[in-house]
Order: sequence, then C-alpha cells, then structure tokens
Amino acid sequence: MNSSYASPAAHAEGSGHVPLSAIKGRGAASRLAHRFETRSREGFDDGWDTLAEHLDQPPPATEVIWEDARSVITQNDSPDLYLDRALNPYRGCEHGCIYCYARPTHSYLNLSPGLDFETRIVAKRNIAAVLRRELASRRYEPRMLAVGSATDCYQPVERELRLTRSVIELLHETSHPMSLVTKSSGVERDIDLLAPMAARGLAAVFVTITTLDAQLTRRLEPRAAAPHRRLRTIRTLAEQGIPVGVSLAPQIPFLTEDMEQVLEAAWDAGARSAFYHVLRLPWEVGPLFRQWLQVHYPQRAERVMARVQEMRGGKDYDSDFATRMKGQGPWAELIGQRFRRAAQRLGFNQVRQTFDTSQFQRPALDGQGALF
Repeated sequence: MNSSYASPAAHAEGSGHVPLSAIKGRGAASRLAHRFETRSREGFDDGWDTLAEHLDQPPPATEVIWEDARSVITQNDSPDLYLDRALNPYRGCEHGCIYCYARPTHSYLNLSPGLDFETRIVAKRNIAAVLRRELASRRYEPRMLAVGSATDCYQPVERELRLTRSVIELLHETSHPMSLVTKSSGVERDIDLLAPMAARGLAAVFVTITTLDAQLTRRLEPRAAAPHRRLRTIRTLAEQGIPVGVSLAPQIPFLTEDMEQVLEAAWDAGARSAFYHVLRLPWEVGPLFRQWLQVHYPQRAERVMARVQEMRGGKDYDSDFATRMKGQGPWAELIGQRFRRAAQRLGFNQVRQTFDTSQFQRPALDGQGALF
C-alpha cells in the first residue's frame, strides 16, 4: 500500500503489478483512490496465477444507490457559466466519459472517481417532491433551470427510473423554463413535454458531440449514444420545434480533430447554437485521464498531455475563471479561432436563446403543506 495515486508507469510489464487494461463498456480502467484516502491499493501478481484471475473477472455491474434529497436546486455564481441554477437527478454517470469534470464529486461519498463513478449511481428518488416544495416557496423567483448540469440526466438508468421525466413533468405543469445537455437519444422520449414548452419559450436542448469518430467516441464515452445517433436526435428535436444546440466539449489536442466536421453535421441536422470547452482535468480526473491515455493511446500520451499543460500554464489544470473553459496560449487560441470561423461561416449563434419566466405558476402543495 502507499499514500499516492497509482501511476500508470507503475503497471509496466514485468513489474509484478496487475497491468491496466480497457474494461468493456467502461471509461475508467481502475478504482483510483480518491483524494481523501490515505491509502490506495494496487493489484499485484504474487506468482499464484492471481494475475490471470484478475484478467478473467467480468466487467463491473451498475448499482443504483437511493438517496432522499433534502434540497435539489443548486445555485452557481461562477462568472464563466451561463447558468446560475441547476438540478441533477443523479450523482455519478454510467456513460463513463473519462474526462468528466464531475468525477471528483464521488470522493465526497467515499467512493472512487474512477469505476465507482460509472458503476455506483446515486439516484435522488424524491427529486420531484422536493422540487415541488422548493418551487412552491413564496421566496422562490423563477429563472432558467439547467437539468443535468453535472451528470447526464438521460444516462441508461433513466429509462427505468424516470426521475428526469418526473422533473420535466413538474416544470411543464408550472410553466418553468429549463434547458438540458445530453449525450443520449433518451431525450426523444420526452418530446411530448419539451415540444409544447419550447413553443412557449420555456425549453431548449443541447446535444454533446465531441467527435464524429465512432471508435474514439466508444473509448471516450463508452455508454453514450454513437455520434450518428446523436445527430439523429438533433434532427428529431429540431423537427418538433425544439431549439437545439450542439456542445463540442471537451476539445482534446491530437484526439478530437474534427471540430469543423462536427459543426457542419450538427448544422445540417438542425442545431442553431454551438459552444465548446477545452479539456478540464481537476483533482482525480488528471490521473484518470493519464491512465486512459496509457491504455488506449500510449504513443500519443506525452504529446496530448504536453499540449493540455501548454493550455493550462504548465499544469494539468488551472481553476482560474478567466481561462478554465477555453485555456490560454497559442494552442487554445488556435482552437478558438477554428471554432469561431466555422460557427460564423455556418450561421451558428445568430439568435440568442431567451427563456420566458413570466409564465411561471407556483405549484400547490398537497394536504397540509399548502397551509405554509
């Protein structure tokens, strides 16, 4: 045991350590110790065929952990974000995107930001009831609410649990404006709610397409929808009159190299707004991403990280509000120039999306709660 993160270099062939390898359907290759742990464990081949046993283990299954939330609307005052209120039905995300900046939040649950983040999903089963109470408060003032701002509100467990559906039903009932960002075609299920809300200036959807490269997508975002399927979702939403934007986040040097092609395909499908961020590697996301590079792109690993650090003032990550989304330096500026030129040429972001808060109707509480 040791007190530091397991380094990819420590798993070199012949070292005795169990080597890192891709896990089917998962983004992370390990249960990386979180930053509050004083010890971390590494698999070690002791000569008794334990290495073979490790490699033969089935992929970890997804476990849902129920949570009774006390509050569900979070407020944000970060100057570099367009939203100031958000709501997340889930903590953790089965999509398994290796770069997800929300991974470190699992550390507060004493769980790994690695495989635990993808396989141990916290579901707020009372989210609609708590949201109703918060919207009913006389002190509540409506503003656009971002649903699924940290983890995807349409990740696979939503098909069964329908927590996101229950939230949108309430927002529809109260005429409350909302937006959401997703990598899933599951959003199409709720068009019956989103379309009439959009017609009244109450809803918009953003679909993330990091790259059109299906093989890269399968490695970066293993349980999210394929790129062509996300384009079909954009088209379906747009045809139903729902304002659709495309997110090209994150941009990763020497990996996601088809920004212009993504924008062209999204425009053709019906998206009319677009934005991007560069790769962010806060806390444990840094070592997890380095592990991922060693497993999938070892020959490119040093080159990728050198450019990432170039955009972060020589570090893996810089939390400064002025630069954390777009980066700094020549490489960051090149990415920005490419985006601006392509977006302008195609016609993106010509009309600013607005949300109407004047239609909001405070919900009634059932029973005695309506007296307070």
